[in-house]
Amino acid sequence: MPARQSAARHLGVLSGLVRFNAAPASVAENLLLDCCGSRRWAERVAAHRPYPTLDALLAAADEAGYDLSGADLDEALSRETSALPHPDAPPAARTALRAALAAYEAGFGHAFVISLDGVPAGERLDQVLAGIRSRLGNERDEERVVAADELRRLARTRLTRSIAAW
Repeated sequence: MPARQSAARHLGVLSGLVRFNAAPASVAENLLLDCCGSRRWAERVAAHRPYPTLDALLAAADEAGYDLSGADLDEALSRETSALPHPDAPPAARTALRAALAAYEAGFGHAFVISLDGVPAGERLDQVLAGIRSRLGNERDEERVVAADELRRLARTRLTRSIAAW
């Protein structure tokens, strides 16, 4: 990323963080709920404001994510929707993905979650398919641990983007 873009992104994050810290609790919680669907997680992260840096906010989000109860995780996963393929993906790939997502959801009772942060756009469909196929063999308890970890990673990415855009 060129220095000028990096500086502009940094300023966007700083101004977004200032607005997030100053926002009423209900506004901050709604932004957080868009990042992770657990109300308890959102309330906890919002309650610890102000955050001096984005890294401090992300650390608090991680900590709150590790402390999710089973019910909190269920709530967060219930608000997720499985990723659909890019509209330009070949029909066979879209069909394979839909079938894999349906098998996953039938087996585990919730949407498939995976963080694709850092994965190039052209490789995302393959990454999702590979992730589903590898995780379908997990035991239910093992998959909850994996899904919770992916949910934390997704929340970090979503939170970073939301703060930068705010």
